[in-house]
Amino acid sequence: MQAAETRGARRVVVVTHEKLRRSAVVENAIAQLRDEGFDVAVIDNTAAPDFGSPSPKVDPDTEIVLVLGGDGTILRAAELVTCTDVPILGINMGHVGFLAEFESFQIHEAIHRVAMHDYSIDERMIAHVDVWLPGSHAPLGDWALNDITIERADRGKMVELSIAVDGVAMSSFGCDGIIVSTPTGSTAYAFSAGGPIIWPTVEALLLVPLAAHALFSRPIVIGSDSTFSIRIDDDSTSDGWICCDGRRQRPLPRGARVDIRQSSGRLRLARLSDAPFTSRLVTKFNLPVVGWRDLHPGADARVDTSLRGQGDFDDPERGGGTTADMTMAARRDAPTEQER
Repeated sequence: MQAAETRGARRVVVVTHEKLRRSAVVENAIAQLRDEGFDVAVIDNTAAPDFGSPSPKVDPDTEIVLVLGGDGTILRAAELVTCTDVPILGINMGHVGFLAEFESFQIHEAIHRVAMHDYSIDERMIAHVDVWLPGSHAPLGDWALNDITIERADRGKMVELSIAVDGVAMSSFGCDGIIVSTPTGSTAYAFSAGGPIIWPTVEALLLVPLAAHALFSRPIVIGSDSTFSIRIDDDSTSDGWICCDGRRQRPLPRGARVDIRQSSGRLRLARLSDAPFTSRLVTKFNLPVVGWRDLHPGADARVDTSLRGQGDFDDPERGGGTTADMTMAARRDAPTEQER
């Protein structure tokens, strides 16, 4: 994390959903920002730009963009600050709000801390996309904070894709599509499709196939120096369709190639807490930190589970061994059903 920079101008842009614009929460937030000395601009309806086209940007002297909404609203706000140093602070007024820093009931505290410059900056990796259309001499470029999806254009058919990494062919299959995700987006669509969660500090890209008709169709994670290349096969039964962050999209004809790599740019998220990503993960997903066996003790109730997470150890009574060895020994020593 980097320390927040103090800016001379006190300008803030509030990005919200048009359905929330006249709500008491949003109106009160705007009033508080003005009371704190900010010049406030409000954006409540940002149409998605065409794929490969530049999006409107906030004024460079904007101190911060305050997002009042869910993750979709934060992705809209990201278009306003990409290629700038202006940070985003999300206040969740949606459902999960994984990118948001605070919940709506904490909005008063959040605004006060922004006014006091009491926040830090978390820089997030973004993905760069190049689309090479058949016969073109230059690509269409775009980017994504969360993910890029390549799907079938014909909903009744499969799209045939060839996958390569760093120019080396890896696989080809018919499928509903694929998701290429950043670490930030690994908790979104890619997670729902069975992909792993990647910590935001990891420099990597993740590819998750969607209903692939293949024996090998596992998620693939590549490093920050590598590039995914996805080609719509010439004999595909359907054309393709590409979409960045659920917003900027266009059709992909047969023969088109999509190259996806790490971008040199970063997106700056304002943070009000130093809590680790694990805490956010547990809270947002309401993870069951107590295991099922701990809630329902049964035949293995006498097995000691207190050593989990402590690593290897030596037991003087058993002659040493690992945690796994001790657990297996405890299972062997547990009384049988007849002995009970």
